[in-house]
Amino acid sequence: MNVTDGKSAVAEARAGMEGQVAHVQHELAGVRTGRASIGILDSVRVEAYGTQMPLNQVATLSVPEPTLIVVHPFDPGQIGAIERAIQRANLGLNPANDGKIVRLPIPPLNDDRRKELSRIVHALAEEGRNGVRGVRRHVNDALKKLLKNHEISEDDERRALDDVQKVTDEHIAEIDELLKAKDAELLDR
Repeated sequence: MNVTDGKSAVAEARAGMEGQVAHVQHELAGVRTGRASIGILDSVRVEAYGTQMPLNQVATLSVPEPTLIVVHPFDPGQIGAIERAIQRANLGLNPANDGKIVRLPIPPLNDDRRKELSRIVHALAEEGRNGVRGVRRHVNDALKKLLKNHEISEDDERRALDDVQKVTDEHIAEIDELLKAKDAELLDR
């Protein structure tokens, strides 16, 4: 951490908190909602050409209809490996291929599964909020250390602590909005 004054503390806090929000956004994209989204395939890694590669590097992904994802491999010889990788990823999807493309029908979610996914989404959001608070704590500790070493004044420290709190509130509100949107997507039918 490179906190040398109030301004660098706020900049450091903002950068760390934006990383936390981006992480939450990425994690929420991986939660299946009953609608087709290529984001749920982000974790799928395919054994291709002797190495593990992300699915989107060996195939084109598209969503032609709300309940279907189509995987079009760049090399048709990779279809078997792609199907195995999707099944190993435990996403609850059953791939079907016609020799050229892999179709992934998205089954509708039942009420119990929706509620379970909603709990997971809430846990991911809370984890993100805790991450933002952790960044705040580290920056505040650095500011207190600067004050103790007489590198900044009490007024500068108080102003920086207030600014860091404002940045924290902004990022927690952003995570809450992501949660609200994902919850609505999950619980709407």
